[in-house]
Amino acid sequence: MIKKVILRMMLFWIIVVLASCSSHDIEQAKMSDDTASSSNEYSDSKMKNELQDTSSKQDKAEEVVVTETERMVIHQAQLVVKVKKLDEAQLKIEERVAKYGGYIVESNVYREESARMNANITVRVPEAHFQDFLRDTEDTAAEVLERNVTGQDVTEEYVDLQSRLKSKRTVEERLLEFMKHASKTEDLLKISADLAKVQEEIEQIIGKVKFLENQTSYSTISISLHENRVIVPSIDNQDLNTWEKTKKQLITSTNFLLAAGSGLIVFIIGNLPIIAFVVIVVGVAIWIFRKSGRQRQ
Repeated sequence: MIKKVILRMMLFWIIVVLASCSSHDIEQAKMSDDTASSSNEYSDSKMKNELQDTSSKQDKAEEVVVTETERMVIHQAQLVVKVKKLDEAQLKIEERVAKYGGYIVESNVYREESARMNANITVRVPEAHFQDFLRDTEDTAAEVLERNVTGQDVTEEYVDLQSRLKSKRTVEERLLEFMKHASKTEDLLKISADLAKVQEEIEQIIGKVKFLENQTSYSTISISLHENRVIVPSIDNQDLNTWEKTKKQLITSTNFLLAAGSGLIVFIIGNLPIIAFVVIVVGVAIWIFRKSGRQRQ
């Protein structure tokens, strides 16, 4: 009887101990789950915060770029001037363009009905020497008839293109990374198509960026030159050369006489039989007429 009681007591305590251990393990598991959950929530929130911080930093960086970037302006000018001697003025412009490190885009010269010479020249000079070139050209002109200067600010467009280019570069890098790990042909084809499209967009953006850089680095100037001098007509020697005209008239008259004599000789010799016949007929007629006249007397 005592043994049964002892065994029951031992079983009871064993069950109690096992139950307590089980509840303790459950609580620890719950605590670990809660800890993991809170840890995940913390990491997610941290990642979101980092992304927000990164985004805000990028926005601030773009704002700094816009504010700190030197203004990009496309300058163009049109000048209409009078010059004393066109060839000298044109030569000075060409020398000045070479001096400032520019180049000539187009040049043409033409003459008016009044014999005055005109020219149109289009040049491009570095932006830093734009105003200097205009002043030098105006100083060497006899008179400035027209001056027109325009400027187009393309700073925001340039910054926007740079931002788009950076974004497209990032997409390109990601697609290249995806292509390395792609195992299916279908995935490779899809990634290749997307990559080709992105690279084409990158090339287009680069072309626009280079165009803006070129247009803002060099200014375009169109110059119309008009010669400002009195044209004195020269003496026409052709109308006043009497001796030459006399020789020409003498030769013409001689040629006419020779041609007439030659024609007469040809006519007589060529028609000699007819002439002889006519002479004989006329001679016979005259002889008959005279004979009949004598008989009447």
